[in-house]
Amino acid sequence: MLRFDDLQLFVRAADLGSLSAAARVMDMSAAVASAALKRIEQQLGARLLARSTRSLRLTAEGEGFLEYARAALSNLDEGRRLLASGQDQVSGILQLSAPSDFGRNLLLPWLDEFQREHPKLTVRLLLGDRIADLFRQPVDIALRYGEPEDSSLVALPIAPHNRRVLCAAPDYLARHGEPRQLEQLAQHNCLLFMLGSRVHDHWSFHDGRREVGLTVSGDRFSDDADVVRLWAVAGAGIAYKSWLDVAADVLAGRLKLLMPELTCERAPLNLLCAHRAQLSKPVNLLREMLASRCGTLSGQFPTFAAGEH
Repeated sequence: MLRFDDLQLFVRAADLGSLSAAARVMDMSAAVASAALKRIEQQLGARLLARSTRSLRLTAEGEGFLEYARAALSNLDEGRRLLASGQDQVSGILQLSAPSDFGRNLLLPWLDEFQREHPKLTVRLLLGDRIADLFRQPVDIALRYGEPEDSSLVALPIAPHNRRVLCAAPDYLARHGEPRQLEQLAQHNCLLFMLGSRVHDHWSFHDGRREVGLTVSGDRFSDDADVVRLWAVAGAGIAYKSWLDVAADVLAGRLKLLMPELTCERAPLNLLCAHRAQLSKPVNLLREMLASRCGTLSGQFPTFAAGEH
């Protein structure tokens, strides 16, 4: 079978009228160039170039073959350009899992825009707050709050400074009063959700001097974190939620931050995958977009923007 570089050498030598000049252009030694020309002539069973110590010219067979050699090289170049353009396009299927609250209220509109920018991309989205098994479930990547329990997973930061915040609806606070100290949470209805396989009813804070933890209670809990947000907006009680999940509600006045001087629990958002080979171009572009959008939201809460905690 003819070699690509042998064909290139033959065409270059014919164009330049010199085998040594072709060798220099292709950054090879004269001996290697001579061996390449000999190899292609042997494979074709014909002499392509007539050589002397001072000149080089095409034989009749070489003149006839040159046209086909040029066409073959041109077709190969066109094929390589086609492959390169295909690699530049964002296409295929992107399968991802995301938390219910973040997925419905932030990720969905962002994905809509992402697909408008990349119309050849198909998205398969699984929403839920249980940890996705990336080795068994039909997903390539997962977005999850907190540090991954499985150290074998690849974790890439999306919002590393994100934290939980205490919040409640103005209507609830008007009816029940606004807590000014952590101990007063015992007199309030706290909205709870499942964190993994347990109810997240132990809330931790730092008051600037020490770590403070307390167990809270309320009349409702859900395994869907978005339900807890909706309960809070409806005035049912106090929620302890990721800032990313309630930022829009706080900024719109539907929820109010409570005791903002406290440092609340970390809730970093990470992109998880089983293998780095899954970090395809669509995944990397999505990661960049998410990090930018989450960074903008985090920047609207000054302590997160500073990254001090």
